[in-house]
Amino acid sequence: MGHQTPLYGVHVAAGGKIVDFGGWDMPIHYGSQLEEHHIVRRAAGMFDVSHMTVVDVRGAGATDYLLRLLANDVTRIPVGKALYSGMLNEAGGVIDDLIVYRREDDYRLVVNCGTREKDLAWMEKQSGGFAVDIQERPEMAMIAVQGPEARAAVARVLDAERAAASADLKVFSFADVSDWMIARTGYTGEDGVEIMLPGEQAVALWQALVGVGVAPCGLGARDTLRLEAGMNLYGNDMDESVSPLEANMGWTLVFNERDFIGREALEKQREAGHAELVGLVMEEKGVLRAHQKVITDQGEGEITSGTFSPTLGYSVALARVPAGSSGTAQVEMRKKMNTVTLVRAPFVRNGVKVFKPV
Repeated sequence: MGHQTPLYGVHVAAGGKIVDFGGWDMPIHYGSQLEEHHIVRRAAGMFDVSHMTVVDVRGAGATDYLLRLLANDVTRIPVGKALYSGMLNEAGGVIDDLIVYRREDDYRLVVNCGTREKDLAWMEKQSGGFAVDIQERPEMAMIAVQGPEARAAVARVLDAERAAASADLKVFSFADVSDWMIARTGYTGEDGVEIMLPGEQAVALWQALVGVGVAPCGLGARDTLRLEAGMNLYGNDMDESVSPLEANMGWTLVFNERDFIGREALEKQREAGHAELVGLVMEEKGVLRAHQKVITDQGEGEITSGTFSPTLGYSVALARVPAGSSGTAQVEMRKKMNTVTLVRAPFVRNGVKVFKPV
């Protein structure tokens, strides 16, 4: 048995197919991964993401500590806004990718469950010399409600104070209301919110959302949705051997006067040149999968994430390829070479095809 979120019993009762995910017993789907994917693109679905690790960082040195720890710059956002960043090792490799929320008196970080122990150990190790307190919040649950109708549905189940606070949230903004945090963030390429709340209140919120027509969705649909949206999955599209420059995360790097961990290695890599993460689309039959070889006009690369795209009706993938690769490429599948087109991810945004050829 793995760890269980406060919603585990609800998933089982609803017929969720439970699998091990990073040591957690999580629903992969509730009958049809395809239907769950489509409902998020067309209406509203929700995901239990309580397996994610919530860490609060506070203290007089919290800002200086995060300026050193993270490759993005937390001072670029005002209170009430969130930021996506890599947390890097000295060699510029990605220990984890995370979202940091800048609050009135502290910062909240949400990191991946599969890297929890490694992340917490690294954060403690780097805290020496900073007046900072790092506190994991295992009592918090997290529900992501995503899709074009998601925010309207959420507004119908919130009390007046929370509804008012969340009504005019901008993208990547959040509101703290008593012990809930409501953030206009997500991992699907759709509008929506992620709600962090005390675990004992999660079942009531989940059931209220079911009551207004929000469909429970499993981690299978979460993966096809994030891949259509061109969003990286830690462990697939980047890890400690891959830098943000090689993972299409260059936009999260802020090379200002501060000295963040991994900076020197990234500057060297930037000068020397590096592989790139691009999108692939294949309109013929077959499904692109991780670890398949890609042969481009510049040499050999590899697929990092691949799937059938339910929205587009054909296969898409992310692949790390030599710098300057463009046009078409060949992917080896079952001893046969298949032609794919190199594109700029995302593939889908707000339910619509958006990719452009490289």
